[in-house]
Amino acid sequence: VQLQASGGGLVQAGGSLRLSCAASGDIFSLYTMGWFRQGPGKEREFVAAISPFASTSAYINSMKGRFTISRDNAKNTVYLQINSLEPEDTAVYYCAADLYYGLPLRRIPGEYDYWGQGTLVTVSS
Repeated sequence: VQLQASGGGLVQAGGSLRLSCAASGDIFSLYTMGWFRQGPGKEREFVAAISPFASTSAYINSMKGRFTISRDNAKNTVYLQINSLEPEDTAVYYCAADLYYGLPLRRIPGEYDYWGQGTLVTVSS
């Protein structure tokens, strides 16, 4: 499956963004989808994941409440809504696809099978 992330940009602290990730090349509903991010000088970290038919989602605890993951299988797209953006949210955001479906949803980057190219989010103070 090929993944194309979009929606990043420069935003002021307190603002919102919705990132999108469009998938092609395979049956989208086979995959658990995840969002990860990598800030300057930091390791890639898990943000959120959603099961193939959106029955289950998972978030890193520190981001719960500001981040919402969703998906539209008819559009082969997964979304990440980010509210109340903080300068610490500045990072490249990646979407990823995991062919394995089980609970709990996986959070380690190496466990995901396919990756998009990333979209840069910059939050100014």
